[in-house]
Amino acid sequence: MWAVTEDDKDKFGEGTDTPPRGHGAFFGRRKGKTLRPGHADLMSASLPQLRLDLTAPPPADLAGLFPEPVGEVWLEIGFGGGEHLTQRAGENPQVGFIGCEAYVNGTAKMLAQIEQNRLANIRLWDDDAKAVVDWLPAGSIARIYLLYPDPWPKRRHRKRRFLGEGMLTRLARILKPGGELRFATDIDDYAAYALARVARSSEFEWTAERQADWLTPWEGWRSTRYEAKALREGRRGAYFTFSRI
Repeated sequence: MWAVTEDDKDKFGEGTDTPPRGHGAFFGRRKGKTLRPGHADLMSASLPQLRLDLTAPPPADLAGLFPEPVGEVWLEIGFGGGEHLTQRAGENPQVGFIGCEAYVNGTAKMLAQIEQNRLANIRLWDDDAKAVVDWLPAGSIARIYLLYPDPWPKRRHRKRRFLGEGMLTRLARILKPGGELRFATDIDDYAAYALARVARSSEFEWTAERQADWLTPWEGWRSTRYEAKALREGRRGAYFTFSRI
């Protein structure tokens, strides 16, 4: 088990991870290979219909974002190729999903899966997820997934990691009491980094009681391409559930 000690605090710092004022840059790759014609068509025709409009105030009840009734809304930040989001949305038609992915090629793949599986319970944001987090109403989200985010391994880049203290506070604002933040990583340093910050938070608690709780994927888990890459390279994923207090 990762124990958060004083050494962790010395290693990772006591200050917040909130970027300095005016620092709102997105860090990461935005586009890869040229899109196939079919994917390009989806980006121009389907994405505008599914993209959140952050220029308008959010609805008081996020269920209004979806054409069919939903009981609650889940958020996935950085859905990659969309494998996990597609599965969860198909299994839970009574849940509305908001997926964020700034990588153009990943968004195009997600659109293709939405069309193929005829999923009506997904809305998308194809830019920096921080904007969506700040747009969403307080207490409007029941579950958040952050799966295998970029670990930014160099020490000087650690403040670019998504799950810092400042972001924990922002995520806590949009989560309902008892809502869950589910975080997966194959990088031990990022795991310890996140746990140190959760341990200092008054808004989240780590639900694990035994080692198997974070070494076992969540029920119904479908492996992502990022997890497959980690396994090929000899790294094992860890799956953390943080409950909103």
